[in-house]
Amino acid sequence: MNWDDDTTGDDEARLVGASADGDDQAVEAALRPKDLNEFVGQEKVRQQLDLVLKAARQRGATADHVLLSGAPGLGKTTLSMIIAAEMKAPIRITSGPAIQHAGDLAAILSSLQEGEILFLDEIHRMSRPAEEMLYMAMEDFRVDVIVGKGPGATAIPLELPPFTLVGATTRAGLLPPPLRDRFGFTGHMEFYDPAELERVIHRSAGLLDVEIDTAGAAEIAGRSRGTPRIANRLLRRVRDYAQVRADGVITREIAAAALAVYEVDGRGLDRLDRAVLEALLKLFGGGPVGLSTLAVAVGEERETVEEVAEPFLVREGLLARTPRGRVATPAAWTHLGLVPPQAGAPGAPGSGQQGLFGA
Repeated sequence: MNWDDDTTGDDEARLVGASADGDDQAVEAALRPKDLNEFVGQEKVRQQLDLVLKAARQRGATADHVLLSGAPGLGKTTLSMIIAAEMKAPIRITSGPAIQHAGDLAAILSSLQEGEILFLDEIHRMSRPAEEMLYMAMEDFRVDVIVGKGPGATAIPLELPPFTLVGATTRAGLLPPPLRDRFGFTGHMEFYDPAELERVIHRSAGLLDVEIDTAGAAEIAGRSRGTPRIANRLLRRVRDYAQVRADGVITREIAAAALAVYEVDGRGLDRLDRAVLEALLKLFGGGPVGLSTLAVAVGEERETVEEVAEPFLVREGLLARTPRGRVATPAAWTHLGLVPPQAGAPGAPGSGQQGLFGA
């Protein structure tokens, strides 16, 4: 995919067509900012990245390898495309889970053009043999291709054209130090504050040709979990509600009514989040309770509860992870309008029965 400057002229026309077809993926792609000036939020990362790219352009050199870390939906993929656009270079997109053998990586690297951007999403999930091959490719722009097996195997060096690797990860701690140290620039993406999300929503609403007032944007921003991807998704669903059940204009009242239909409450908790909290409070008296037990209680896989619901609940101060299991905070009881059991009562935190739920 090439993100040259001349590809950005007809965004609004593409958006109208994509919206009419109900193609959410096409709409999401068209909503992506095309350069650093359009990109909202992440001020430190933007300034630092701008210096890296401008210096590389002035030298006429390939930009240093870039590592972007942070939670899903904060703009790592968008920034990789912006890097390609700023460097006027083509971009190739792949992911760590798709590279399970060193040969998979060698095939990709050997076909790169000079200056090309290789975006490797979920880089922490790459296989170890491919990871070790990547060390040499990043540092020396060459790889050793092994031909044959056993004692007769030989390594044939393959020179690579200079390229820029942009790695994205939600688990930077899982990257081995030798790989992490080979990136010339590392940027950590932070969650957005409501004011930044309001800017994202107003920009997206303009591209979607949706009329929205300040209060309506604030209502959506407050339920978007600090994440632009979620903000844009909620905006599209509120747009649908306003179009079908109102006059098409998004106000605070329309936004609140629409998000109630889609089960997103005032703090941004969705159906799964509330199911986890309700099970923790109503079935287990607020915990502590083991993750596997909690997952069974809500009918979800353990990984889904741990990776989808828990991070936001912990960040919101509604749930705590302890050595004995998951525990609800006083704010969780308040949010669901429940009264915590008295200390010492059956099922109350600290009572002897809590050991039943810790496995």
